[in-house]
Amino acid sequence: MERIYLDHAAAMPVDPRVLDAALPYLTEKVGNPSSLYNEGLTAKSAIEEARGRVADLINAEDTQSIIFTSGATESNNIAVRGTALRNIRTGKKIAASTIEHISVINPAKDLQKSGFAFDRIPVDAMGVVDLEALNGIVTPETAVTSVIYANNEIGTVEPIPEIAGIVHDRGRYLHVDATDAAGRIPIDVQRDGIDLLTLSGNQLGGPEGIGALYIRPGVREQPVIFGGGQERGLRSGTENLFGIVGMGEAARIAGADMQGESRRLAGIRDRLIERILTIDEAYLTGHPVKRLPHHASFRFSRIEGESIQLAMDMYGIAVATGSACTSRTLEASHVLLAIGLRHEEAHGSMIATLGRSNTMEQVPMVVDAARETVKRLRAITPL
Repeated sequence: MERIYLDHAAAMPVDPRVLDAALPYLTEKVGNPSSLYNEGLTAKSAIEEARGRVADLINAEDTQSIIFTSGATESNNIAVRGTALRNIRTGKKIAASTIEHISVINPAKDLQKSGFAFDRIPVDAMGVVDLEALNGIVTPETAVTSVIYANNEIGTVEPIPEIAGIVHDRGRYLHVDATDAAGRIPIDVQRDGIDLLTLSGNQLGGPEGIGALYIRPGVREQPVIFGGGQERGLRSGTENLFGIVGMGEAARIAGADMQGESRRLAGIRDRLIERILTIDEAYLTGHPVKRLPHHASFRFSRIEGESIQLAMDMYGIAVATGSACTSRTLEASHVLLAIGLRHEEAHGSMIATLGRSNTMEQVPMVVDAARETVKRLRAITPL
């Protein structure tokens, strides 16, 4: 049976070109970039080349505005926690949209123990941030406001330039989690008015365990872990040389291939959405137009998402039912609740995120499997 993988938001296969570029740094090109001898200098040079490639992908002003981390979770923690604590004299307020990833929400909640106020910015039924509400929530005392570029569960792309305008008029810094958007749609931190931007290496087609944080020159930041002072003192610990070189190459490839690959995936996405919505009581979640080109998300009435996932797996198809980072909980998705779904509606979700291995010819197989899955589960459901 042909396996069809449709969960690229959870984990991406490493691009073979990335592996070719990074593999030597696990074997013959090993060196600590802090060392002054030849191997160390070679490692340092490779890191700086990778830093430049990541900076180019998002049009950063300065390569030194990029620091490498262990992934998006760490980048989000530095952006929220490090920025709030470093700018505590500005005020003890932070704000975030109600559909942020849990790695933004949890550090914001933790800051409440230190006396910070945490304000939630609502979204509409399609997941778009309520700009009028944002305007009322952000104040000069708001040290950092966090809004995701595009949500991983519903695919909606946010109006970041408009959000940046409001935040800078009323508050201080805007952090944007671009984990799922980078490499899929053009991101320009200067054009968009972004102060801090989170990136994931794996979501660009690079290795897991590597990420980056863009920090606009002039933004006041402090570390959340302490050690030898690597990465401008903001992320101590010996650099993950293999991961960094891989992320740099993945960023280069993403920038070069983005336009053609996103157009190809958008065509498959649109066909998949069109056909899935012919299933009785199937609904699209997220924005119908302003969504990521590789993202299709649905909900089905009267069945559970976990059952959908397991049944689709039996047909050889891997789909998600929510964020992989919260899949071990039995709670309804906070993202789906935030867009106004009832608990019983939020439990019946299915998410398909496309990648290089997916083709238009796979769409009928996915749709047939979904149709049979829904029919069979509804026949036995007590809902």
